[in-house]
Amino acid sequence: MRDLKILFRTPLVLALLMLFAPGVHAQDSLDLDKAVKIGNGKTMVIEFTDPDCPYCRKAEAYFQGKAAQVTRYVFFVPLPSHPDSKAKVQYILSARDKVRAYLEVITGGFDKSKLAQITPEGVRLQKEHQEIAKANKMDATPTFMIYGRIIEGFDLKKLEPLLKP
Repeated sequence: MRDLKILFRTPLVLALLMLFAPGVHAQDSLDLDKAVKIGNGKTMVIEFTDPDCPYCRKAEAYFQGKAAQVTRYVFFVPLPSHPDSKAKVQYILSARDKVRAYLEVITGGFDKSKLAQITPEGVRLQKEHQEIAKANKMDATPTFMIYGRIIEGFDLKKLEPLLKP
């Protein structure tokens, strides 16, 4: 039984589970190389987020101490209700150190100041993230995919059991 637990925590098996498990909307277009990778833990979490979403910010605060336990693949879905979000996502995806830029933005570092230069690559990646979210029917933030389950919203009662070792 323990061997099965280890098997189900390998990134390839998890990705396959998320792609083919019943009820999961992930499609072949879910390219984890396009996501911002945070952490190096055994549990893989695919996250769809908006840097101006207050619940996404709460989720980020929760995951801050879990980088050794969890590997997160973050895709961005700038919601129309957050007009500054799209530029923030483009800033993050334009940065050399995307994780650092993400943490600056998600913690409110750019809420009242101007963003640094946005590159054509950042704009292209932001559009690709939106296409990935749309192809996977992700229109709410935060949304998490863990072990083939989709959790919409920052719901600790649903998240924590999936994150236990």
